[in-house]
Amino acid sequence: MAKKPGPVLIELDEAPEVGPAETPPVVETAVHDPAMLRAARLAARPPSRLARWFWALLASLLGLVVSVAAWDFGAGLLQRSPVLGGLATGLAALFGLVLLLIGLREWAAFARLRRIDVVHRAAEAALAAGDLGAAREVGARLMRLYADRDELDWGRQRLQERQADVFDADGYLALAEAELLAPLDAAAQAEVEAAARQVATVTAVVPLALADVAVALTANMRMIRRVAEVYGGRSGTLGSWRLTRSVLTHLVATGAVAVGDDLIGSVAGGGVLSKISRRFGEGVVNGALTARVGVAAMEVCRPLPFHATARPSVTGLVRRALAGLFGGAKG
Repeated sequence: MAKKPGPVLIELDEAPEVGPAETPPVVETAVHDPAMLRAARLAARPPSRLARWFWALLASLLGLVVSVAAWDFGAGLLQRSPVLGGLATGLAALFGLVLLLIGLREWAAFARLRRIDVVHRAAEAALAAGDLGAAREVGARLMRLYADRDELDWGRQRLQERQADVFDADGYLALAEAELLAPLDAAAQAEVEAAARQVATVTAVVPLALADVAVALTANMRMIRRVAEVYGGRSGTLGSWRLTRSVLTHLVATGAVAVGDDLIGSVAGGGVLSKISRRFGEGVVNGALTARVGVAAMEVCRPLPFHATARPSVTGLVRRALAGLFGGAKG
């Protein structure tokens, strides 16, 4: 009977020199840009001239094809059945009327935004020149702009009563800011805080790669539209997109869309982000970026520049917005 072979032992002359302490550290993977930063760059990217020609020609061609097809359809239907042809003609006329009304609404939205922009530029010119007459004209435009806002009746009355006591442009515009724009600033800040809270929550909870980008872009467009509505610049679909592009383009061009470690530390506390997940920290960053976009939207949509009234602090907005989400963090 053959003897079964036993285990073979190989003795090493020297122990291995590399131990666990000498093992090189694991290189962490690169962290992608926050969702709000990617959304801002996507929305602020200027379209090329070739792309503009492409979309313009495509829209013209499709419009021509649809118009000819509708005309042939209506003419053929009239020949076959006058009743159905008349019905189709009536529906087409109603559809054209709806398109005309939509176009008029978009034109009115652009006109409102342009009106606020004119008041803003006039206020900046009055402050630069120290012209009291120009400042009073800006105040008159403001009262006409907010003539149908019942919540500002008391502010308009206070401005009319106290404007005779002010004898310089700075003081008059400061009075207009305090009496007319203070409640509007509070409402706009509430919209910014709500958007920052929503973006931070979705980023921290939803694990999908592109979901946070879509939510960030959608929430910021809605926030900018509501901030414009607070200040009286109710915008349509095209006006909202143009206003969003203007705000995000300004942020990207000036580099203000980046968030530093000092802002994150003031929001979430010193060592909190090192003890939580990456998604949690990215939610804080996206919320801070949304608040920064909101402050820029307030500057763009506000009929008066921030002069006597201090510009809202991004850190303060983020702290109030995320106080319920990150209750353990103390600034």
